[in-house]
Amino acid sequence: MKDSNEMRGRQTTSYEGYPDEVGVELRGSSGAQSILTASTKGGNNGRLNASGLLERILHRENLNRAYKRVVKNGGSHGIDGMKVDELLPFLKENGESIRKAILEGTYRPSPVRRVEIPKPDGGIRLLGIPTVLDRMIQQAVAQELSPIFEEEFSEYSYGFRPGRSCHDAVIQARQYLNDGNKYVVDIDLEKFFDRVNHDKLMAIIARKIEDKRVLRLIRRFLESGVMIGGLVSPTEEGTPQGGPLSPLLSNIMLNELDKELERRGHKFCRYADDCNIYVRSRKAGNRVMESITEFIEKQLKLKVNRNKSAVDSPTRRKFLGFSFYQRKDGKGIRVHKKSMKRFKEGIRILTSRSWSISMKSRIEKLNQKIIGWVDYFCLADMKRFCQETDEWMRRRLRMCIWKQWKKIRTRHKNLVKLGIEECKAWEFANTRKGYWRISNSPILSSTLTNKFFQNLGLKTLVERYQLVH
Repeated sequence: MKDSNEMRGRQTTSYEGYPDEVGVELRGSSGAQSILTASTKGGNNGRLNASGLLERILHRENLNRAYKRVVKNGGSHGIDGMKVDELLPFLKENGESIRKAILEGTYRPSPVRRVEIPKPDGGIRLLGIPTVLDRMIQQAVAQELSPIFEEEFSEYSYGFRPGRSCHDAVIQARQYLNDGNKYVVDIDLEKFFDRVNHDKLMAIIARKIEDKRVLRLIRRFLESGVMIGGLVSPTEEGTPQGGPLSPLLSNIMLNELDKELERRGHKFCRYADDCNIYVRSRKAGNRVMESITEFIEKQLKLKVNRNKSAVDSPTRRKFLGFSFYQRKDGKGIRVHKKSMKRFKEGIRILTSRSWSISMKSRIEKLNQKIIGWVDYFCLADMKRFCQETDEWMRRRLRMCIWKQWKKIRTRHKNLVKLGIEECKAWEFANTRKGYWRISNSPILSSTLTNKFFQNLGLKTLVERYQLVH
């Protein structure tokens, strides 16, 4: 590998806080800097010209961006145990040989590490965690392929795309409802990321990408295998969630569904594998459900979960955690009851009186959860829910504080400090009432006030909702 100072001198792109060059740059590759983005128009039926695509993927600037993104995202280690902060020294030592192996087609990605994540509504979500090195290479591939396929994607596809979000999908869904579409065809793809047909996916990619070296590299990532209990099993289907390339591949696959829906003139919103189609009658919805299910299973070789899919009123269905309700001026957006229940369960865990943790740490964790949840659901009308949840959360915190005081003397001393008269403080400190009942008593409500918790740094849902709404 070339001397690092010499290579750094050629670097023209600066990334503050990151090395100028990540060490996967082969000697004599400086000419790659002059390669221009290939046009997808003209010859080859719109396919990307083969010359230079893999070189652009392995170009120093693209690799630097990929390295920076992987380090920023952090994440767990793969089967080799290498952590993110160990990647740079590894690249300095082995980067040139890795790049050469990729160019020559001899590079073999490592199997992914299987991680099981419980789903909120039951079941298990299977994640495949690639090694840090494979994550960087996948990220480099995704960065070059995303602009190529982005122009092909539907206007009504919102997942894992630049400048698009869940909120955009929900707002578009509301527009369909206000336009008179009273029913939704809610299609649930069963274990989508585990069932993607590799041959079908590669055939779709090959329509646009002519470079066989890139196709081979993608295929090897798909077939890299998974390690479970120390044993490696082959992966004959699926794009394991956990790698940077998986979201792009899922969009490429499901873009076929989008095109079919557009061809039929349907009104739809899709976010990753969540797809809702909006129709004017239940009869039309049943017809669409039957025909689209047939297309998905026969043409895309995926499976529709018939138990979770349904034709129903949008007010009874969940879309990205949201639902809808009827207002005088049209449909309003609300948080689905399951999302509310899941959030309150998280608050219940963080405010458990049996959890031995300082109040400062407890409030820090509550603030993180409150800010993240409200920022996501701020699109919905939920002022009343925020008010009620704030009151309930503060009551649970009073319960935690009362238990932390434990002894009668401690309770008496703290009540006096908070302004309660001596005799009343002794009376209350000696109470035999349970923790939950005492948390709603007039004395604790007048001492452990909203202002008290505000001084401790507690954020409230109402304040956050007003700030971002």
